[in-house]
Amino acid sequence: MTTEPPLPLVLASGSPRRRQLLSRAGVEFEVIPADIPELQREGEAPRAFAERLAGEKALAVAQRVGPAPRRWVLGADTIVVLGDAVLGKPDDPEHAVQLLSRLVGRRHRVITGVALVDSEGLRSEGLSVTSEVSMHPASADEIRSYVATGESLDKAGAYALQGEGRRFVDRVEGSESNVIGLPLAATLELLAESAGLTPGSASAGRAESA
Repeated sequence: MTTEPPLPLVLASGSPRRRQLLSRAGVEFEVIPADIPELQREGEAPRAFAERLAGEKALAVAQRVGPAPRRWVLGADTIVVLGDAVLGKPDDPEHAVQLLSRLVGRRHRVITGVALVDSEGLRSEGLSVTSEVSMHPASADEIRSYVATGESLDKAGAYALQGEGRRFVDRVEGSESNVIGLPLAATLELLAESAGLTPGSASAGRAESA
């Protein structure tokens, strides 16, 4: 029995949103989630934080898969920023209510850091994309009703633009896919320019997009 060679692109993320975005764009890949702490350093700026985590995720998986066969590892990290404060994922439903209550009726930024690491030499390329999101005011009952759906519990800022959370959003300036978890246009450009990978070109017989 012949064993198929691994796909040249690895996504260092377990996020179903990132898998869906890449799959719908026609990119083939396999998934090996990175398991690293996602803690902001003291005094670290939000953009630098997102870029560092994306790079650390990609590097950790690139080191894990090794140099042969050569692989390209894509890492990403998305954060929600209100003023200078980074709002992470909620710990529980009550925390989700608190986070979303801070966002409604205001404008915030969503920053995604993206990194691509060559497993052969561990060379890294990266970028970050920022989108501006404006939310309309909402009552406490509306927020609690949304949190009760469970959708917000694994999302930075406690809402999902691609789901029921869109009810709170007035306007997105910039990349909508960035708010969902991966700035698709910028990521595809990075894959093409740095790794020579374009939709369909990473085919090695199958794509893992579970």
